Amino acid sequence: MFKKILIANRGEIAVRVIQTARRLGIKTVAVYSEADADALHVASADEAVCIGPASSAESYLVADSIIKAAKDTSAEAIHPGYGFLSENASFARKLKRQGIVFIGPGPAAIASMGDKITSKKLAEKAGVNTIPGHDEALRDGAQAASVSKKIGYPVMLKAAAGGGGKGMRVARNDAEARSGFASATREATSSFGDGRVFVEKFVEQPRHIEIQVLADGYGNSIHLGERECSLQRRHQKVIEEAPSPFLDEDTRRAMGEQAVALAKAVKYVSAGTVEFIVDNNSNFYFLEMNTRLQVEHPVTELVTGLDLVEEMLRIAAGERLRLGQDDVRLDGWAIEARVYAEDPTRNFLPSVGRLVRYMPPGGGVRVDTGVYEGAEISIYYDPMIAKVIAGGKDRNQAIVRLQEALDAFHIDGVSNNIGFLAALTAHPRFHAGDLTTTFIDEEYPDGFHAADLPHADPASLIAVAACIHQAAEECAATINGQVAGRERVVGTEWIVVLDGANHEVSMVVGDGNFDVTVDDEAYSVDLDWRQGDPIAKARINGAPFFIQVARNGIGYRLLQSGSKVDVLVLEPHTARLQSLMPVKAPPDLSQFLLSPMPGLLVSVAVAVGQEVKAGEELAVIEAMKMENVLRAEHNAVISAVRAEPGDSLSVDQAILEFE
Repeated sequence: MFKKILIANRGEIAVRVIQTARRLGIKTVAVYSEADADALHVASADEAVCIGPASSAESYLVADSIIKAAKDTSAEAIHPGYGFLSENASFARKLKRQGIVFIGPGPAAIASMGDKITSKKLAEKAGVNTIPGHDEALRDGAQAASVSKKIGYPVMLKAAAGGGGKGMRVARNDAEARSGFASATREATSSFGDGRVFVEKFVEQPRHIEIQVLADGYGNSIHLGERECSLQRRHQKVIEEAPSPFLDEDTRRAMGEQAVALAKAVKYVSAGTVEFIVDNNSNFYFLEMNTRLQVEHPVTELVTGLDLVEEMLRIAAGERLRLGQDDVRLDGWAIEARVYAEDPTRNFLPSVGRLVRYMPPGGGVRVDTGVYEGAEISIYYDPMIAKVIAGGKDRNQAIVRLQEALDAFHIDGVSNNIGFLAALTAHPRFHAGDLTTTFIDEEYPDGFHAADLPHADPASLIAVAACIHQAAEECAATINGQVAGRERVVGTEWIVVLDGANHEVSMVVGDGNFDVTVDDEAYSVDLDWRQGDPIAKARINGAPFFIQVARNGIGYRLLQSGSKVDVLVLEPHTARLQSLMPVKAPPDLSQFLLSPMPGLLVSVAVAVGQEVKAGEELAVIEAMKMENVLRAEHNAVISAVRAEPGDSLSVDQAILEFE
């Protein structure tokens, strides 16, 4: 086994690899950009080497700098994690020439599987089911439209060197094929340095199901079952689980056999993933092979009991696989939710800033992360904060544990998608296992609005809000009572204002226990909360209840199970006066196009005096390695252009003004 390895990555995957290496007694070397000097992976490793400025192109993507760091620290091998250079055949070849072991497959397998056009041809040759399409790179938008029409709409335009949802566009007509080709080409060039785009048939109502494979250098290849990765947004996975709630044993076996056949055909060595698209009739088609560790690998680890990073290390060190196909057992269920720094209520736009509070859940769930309280989420890298992985004896138990963990996960300082994840896991379709890659688009066609999501039991929210306010008022009264003449008596009658409606609440107060009556309904509440705590833990009528709490002016903002509500808790006479207060109207910003996120203004498609129609492209902003197209919401005339391509924009900065 290796004595020292270098991890050519950052964030949670770098920390993840370091944890396994430490358990195996292997010393670790972290590399970091100037922006990551204080990152968790740097502090976690035995040694750390700075490899360049913040930009990935000048640091994590510079192979020579990483190789130099390995040589300078006498690292015997390099684990690439995922992203960056993990699927770069040239990097793997350079390491081989330098006598440094690449903890992953050989360069030939990376090259053949990393190119979607080549990989599809190899899959067909190996007897793997493939999607109909045009297997050559497209020349231009005109050819994209012509070929797409022959295949039959809808089609998927895809970057040949792509991955992670980048450089992918669905087209349903000639116009979308032409514009999709241009956009996919730009994004592919920016992300991978390779602008080639091809096209294939888009399978309607598809499931995205992938097979994990392991292969050693002695011809042994096995699969570890499947992962259901259908819950996606913009082709990026959001929630994954193992096993799939859809597959039967025959389909699982057939997919596994084809995945292993492909691995053997390309002489694959290491951990890898063969991804398939599956239709409603259980027909499955090869999508791509990822020649690296996947973000969602923890769910496979939970149901198999294996450490995939350890298996990669052992294979790279020349060991044989320690188990055969008949030894693989899937036990229980596991679900993973990806926590991102993004704002679901603003079309999932990325968020940057400092993690003022970061309190991951406990309770037996696994949290993989590369951040800590006080860490910075920057504009330079992927916006992932953490992954929450919950296991159970069956799917229902895993869902319940994940929901409790999400309710108990508190982040402050940047916007995040925890509420959205909670809403997805509470959705009836999710519970039924009725999943497709279009699930999010279908269920939230106009975007996600947490305030529009009704809570399953609003009376419980009202009862807990009243108890929290009662506890806060009693704390304030105790402090005031220490000063002569400032004694206060706290009442037990309240009006809770929720969604504009008044609810009468009365209670009998014990030591952390409350007998509460809400609109004539009785509740028994045990509350574990102190002034300033961001999370209230309670039991309502004996059932566990986690809720996130924040002051919102004179009221409270409560978040639970994807539902965000603002409540006021008032004394009865104050409530009567509050109802007479005027409501201030927000400023009218409809005449401006505002930047919805911090990022780089790539292009402005209009000029002063130009008439634009609803839906027409106005500008493109790049943030977190993704292009975001801003379109006109209504017909208008451009009266001013307030920003230029190349400008670094802040949130709500004006780009255009309309007449």
